[in-house]
Amino acid sequence: MENLNLIPKKGATSPVWVHFGFKCGEDGKVINPDKATCRICGRDCAAKGGNTSNLMSHLKSKHPKQASELRQPKRTPSTASTSQQPTLADVQARAAKYSHDDRRWKNLTDCGAKYLAKGMLPMYTVDKPAFREMLQAFDSRYTLPGKKYFTETALPALYNSVRTKIQKEVEEAEYFSATTDLWSSTTMAPYMSCTIHFISKEWKLISRCLATSFFPENHTADNIKDALKETFAEWNLDEFKLACMTTDNGANIVSCMEKLEWPWLSCFGHNLNLAVNNCLKNNTARTSHAIGMCKNIVASFSHSWNKRRELARAQAELDLPRHSLIVDCVTRWGAKHQMIRRMIEQAPAIRRVIAQDPRTTHNLNYGVMSVLEAVDKALSPVAAFTDILSGEDYVTSSSLLPMLDHLEHDALKHEEDEPDLTMAMKRDMLTKILRQYERESMQWMLAKSAFIDPRYKMNHIEDEERDELKRKVIDEIVTLVSNVSANDETAPGDNDQPMPPPPKKMSLGNLLAKKSTAATPRLTVRQQVNNEIDRYLAEDTEDGDQDPLLWWKLNERLFPSLSKFAKKYLCICATSCPSERVFSTAGNIVTPKRSLLKPSKVNMLVFLAENL
Repeated sequence: MENLNLIPKKGATSPVWVHFGFKCGEDGKVINPDKATCRICGRDCAAKGGNTSNLMSHLKSKHPKQASELRQPKRTPSTASTSQQPTLADVQARAAKYSHDDRRWKNLTDCGAKYLAKGMLPMYTVDKPAFREMLQAFDSRYTLPGKKYFTETALPALYNSVRTKIQKEVEEAEYFSATTDLWSSTTMAPYMSCTIHFISKEWKLISRCLATSFFPENHTADNIKDALKETFAEWNLDEFKLACMTTDNGANIVSCMEKLEWPWLSCFGHNLNLAVNNCLKNNTARTSHAIGMCKNIVASFSHSWNKRRELARAQAELDLPRHSLIVDCVTRWGAKHQMIRRMIEQAPAIRRVIAQDPRTTHNLNYGVMSVLEAVDKALSPVAAFTDILSGEDYVTSSSLLPMLDHLEHDALKHEEDEPDLTMAMKRDMLTKILRQYERESMQWMLAKSAFIDPRYKMNHIEDEERDELKRKVIDEIVTLVSNVSANDETAPGDNDQPMPPPPKKMSLGNLLAKKSTAATPRLTVRQQVNNEIDRYLAEDTEDGDQDPLLWWKLNERLFPSLSKFAKKYLCICATSCPSERVFSTAGNIVTPKRSLLKPSKVNMLVFLAENL
């Protein structure tokens, strides 16, 4: 009877259902769910609502062997082992604390060190009772070391480990760019930061913070030069691999770059900030009152909770965005424009709040608003460029020349029916920005960077300059290839000598092949580079949203010489933002409560927070 075609019970948990099922009709559905049929003898048994009492009774009386098997489940090795009583040694081992040589203790302590470093937390965090209690709840066998251990052992070990890893990355980089700047901590202790940027073998743009050095000397060009030289020597950086150093326009920094004779690029963010301040200064008679009114209103709302509360109510009633007013900060790029734009956006709500205060002298009348709108119209075309060119995980320098061309011929071009103030500000701004990039060396650097970017190539170069640019690119690539070949004893010393063919593996075909009557002339290095450039320029220009590094990763083998040139110029930063971001990190570490940190500790903690 084992071959009965019975439907098993769905969701059955009792083992008795192994021997029972339900009869089905021609449509395949259960005929009677309250009657189960024995698979052994075929007898029907009542099983109303899935009750198994009658089924078990049937098995005991008619099939005792199967019933006894259900009552005696098989013992598995796992159940046998779990039923054993743990020994005293096992209990003691589970309750014992990890030793400091235990791998588990080392892993947990390393995690704690990374948490302190990356979170920029003070060392006394590990001594707080609540923190220790939390870790005990996670693992009662772990004993957290004290503040002294993390300060003198764990964090220095982590620093040395990360530094060794970055040192290897830097040594493998074919070329690199750098940024530097100086800043003062909350205790007015002077520091100099330095960051490095390079393209890895996988064509990823890598950014690393190298140092946050204590700089107690006067900030003269000579002292800055010595400090940079010391940093390069400490990291074993080859100056010949330096593609460019990006800094602000401080006279001491500029003089330092001239003395070092390093390739130098002026920070676009600082240049734009200078251009905005310059155009406002040139038109101060028409803008000072309106901008002063903005600052006064922002100050009055910042110091009054009642006004901020009423502003929120007015925003809700007028269906305006729930935005706070923005304070103008001299050291933050674009802050003035953001303040003006927010003032225009929230003008209806601000007027309603001001009208409720009879003592206020602030007034956003038509004259003030017309000036603010004219200023906003002049600054808006350049507002987005600062954020776009401030990144450090994607290529920025190659976009500088196309962006300057766009500003000159499109964004800052005079439009019909625009206010005279807007026109004057655009003209002053454009003049100032272009003046910052007048240096011939800087112009050619930007041209080379744009040329090697498959999104631009030679599109933004004047026709008469294209042949000159191509010649300069060929000369530099030939020099780069020659420098690489200089270490190879078999490489020719003359750039115009033919390139030797790659060695072939000896084969039967090589031995028996007929030699050609006229050997194919070998190409010189210069001819090969020229051919590469022609093929590169013949390729379609990439879309502006494409990643140029991804394009070079896919085409590196097609353009072996040009790819080295790309790694040199596409790693250059358009702004000195990476160094200034280090300031923000350092500001979260050197707080008033941690003002006594030694310079060496500051350097170590900033390094770990930036590079972990």
